[in-house]
Amino acid sequence: MYELKVRTRFAAAHFLNDYSGPCARLHGHTWKVEVAVQGRDLDHRGILVDFNDIKSSIKNIIGALDHRNLNDIEPFKAVNPTAENLARYIYEQLKPKLAYRERGIEITSVRVWESPDASATYMGVGETN
Repeated sequence: MYELKVRTRFAAAHFLNDYSGPCARLHGHTWKVEVAVQGRDLDHRGILVDFNDIKSSIKNIIGALDHRNLNDIEPFKAVNPTAENLARYIYEQLKPKLAYRERGIEITSVRVWESPDASATYMGVGETN
């Protein structure tokens, strides 16, 4: 089994509803995002998935979040834009773009860091296609 990981980052602000503490006020982070893809078989070039394909797919999703107030973007008008919810959102947006099911390759996780020492990972374990 092979696993590829790609990391990127974006800057965005947010605040947490129903939270008592400073995070209830508007503040910003430089969010780091790591996407993992797994599969068993390499193509004829010895490549599982071209890193550029993964990077391009991530860039399209992150571009809509970059330098924005996340609370103003769907679905974060209804749910808090926590690291956990961001990881799930990015995973769900990427899954159809990075599914190479005919080759047994799928996105396995998205990890989002809100700081250098705090992250949340969404894995989509037990999902049905």
